[in-house]
Amino acid sequence: MDFSLDQTQETVAEIVVGLLAREASDPADPSGVNPALWEAMAKADLLSLALPERLGGADLGLPEVATVLTEVGRGAAPVPALATLGFGLLPVLALGTPEQQDALLGEVGTGRVLTAALCEPGAAFPATPATTAVADGDGVVVTGLKVAVPFADTAYRILVPTDAGVVLVDPTADGVTLAPISTSSRGPEFSVRLDGVRVPAAEVLGGDNQVLYRIALAAIGAYADGLLAGATTLTAEHLRTREQFGKPLATFQAVAQQIADAYVTSRTLHVAALASVWRVSEGLDADSAIELGSADGDLEVLSYWLAAEVPAAMRTLHHLHGGLGVDVTYPMHRYFSIAKDLARLVGGASSRLDLVGARCSSI
Repeated sequence: MDFSLDQTQETVAEIVVGLLAREASDPADPSGVNPALWEAMAKADLLSLALPERLGGADLGLPEVATVLTEVGRGAAPVPALATLGFGLLPVLALGTPEQQDALLGEVGTGRVLTAALCEPGAAFPATPATTAVADGDGVVVTGLKVAVPFADTAYRILVPTDAGVVLVDPTADGVTLAPISTSSRGPEFSVRLDGVRVPAAEVLGGDNQVLYRIALAAIGAYADGLLAGATTLTAEHLRTREQFGKPLATFQAVAQQIADAYVTSRTLHVAALASVWRVSEGLDADSAIELGSADGDLEVLSYWLAAEVPAAMRTLHHLHGGLGVDVTYPMHRYFSIAKDLARLVGGASSRLDLVGARCSSI
């Protein structure tokens, strides 16, 4: 299978890179958000790539959105692209009716933020959510607790997996309580308590929670692919230009071996991310066959690699920067911090290894 970028994807990547260069973010900014960059992405039509033509979009799909997320990750850009595009827009397109899509997605192209509540206490991407949705007249009443919800305070709607499928929750609705969570990257993240929140029938997506989970994990993988590649490039440039004992650091054998290990990790993640995006975009799931050569199998491997190997590679890259790496005004700090947050979001290495092992033992 040829995973080379096509002409459309190459153009998308070039536009994102150009915007990142013009709207550079301050790594030390405590807000974790760059509104100017987000607005520029909207004006460049990057947020509407996957929207249907009737909503002013280009009617593209996950591969093109993944290209955007990879380049955003490569620049460690503090914008809600992963939450809005990967956790919100694409799942709504997969699960929602045309009427629901029109009502929810019409303003995404202009910068409307969406997000999803993918985790519960002690359970990332739970197959059977503890959050309940009980039928009540022409809607449902939702009760539960979600954690690690990015941009919940600015989101127009939160996609919430429940025991009855996915529902859309207004973060300002009665019964919704947001509590800020401290993150490594200082990005906005919240726990969301739902106490008898009434959701009208028009905002009940239903469907299989796994559809949301698959798309979200593929999007996270694409973002992490760019993130580690960007950190590796940043470190390689530092080693090439920084001298010690009259020689560039890159010429020392021990240093070269460590950056080579990080590069191998980065390329492996790249392959896993591309394979997962392709399988999910083609609808090749594991409903009919339990095997590692499936969308779910690839996503389990991708998630484990992200949780176990990416933070380790980031630590090596951090170490190769010496004291400069811990300076919050230098970009490496942000790459490392975001990687730790992503590893936590997918549930950590141990839980992801258990899922890979369970899938292998069932073949």
